[in-house]
Amino acid sequence: MDGLNPELMRGSLELMVLSVLSDGSKYGYLIQQRLKDASDELVDLKAGTLYPILHKLETKKMVRCRWDDSTGRRRKWYELTAAGKKQLKVRVDEWQAYVECLRRVLGPLADPSPMPA
Repeated sequence: MDGLNPELMRGSLELMVLSVLSDGSKYGYLIQQRLKDASDELVDLKAGTLYPILHKLETKKMVRCRWDDSTGRRRKWYELTAAGKKQLKVRVDEWQAYVECLRRVLGPLADPSPMPA
């Protein structure tokens, strides 16, 4: 598989970014790498997609950013706010309910074991 269907991912990108930030602040490239690594390279989020998401989350007060150059290079670091942590919990609960709903609707088709020929 070359990646996930963009239509399927569109509704979950903010959730993925919030989730990646849940264990501490990161700059853009680290966020991209964490998503790629955690998804076994199925999610390869380009900068042109990531930064508008981060800006939107910042506007919604779910993420705050700060500039730092202590690593020798000036980078913008992003971290979850209290509102972001709360929203992450809400969205995780929603997605878990959605996945369970799909599992029930798909029935045997959702079983990861091989289907009989």
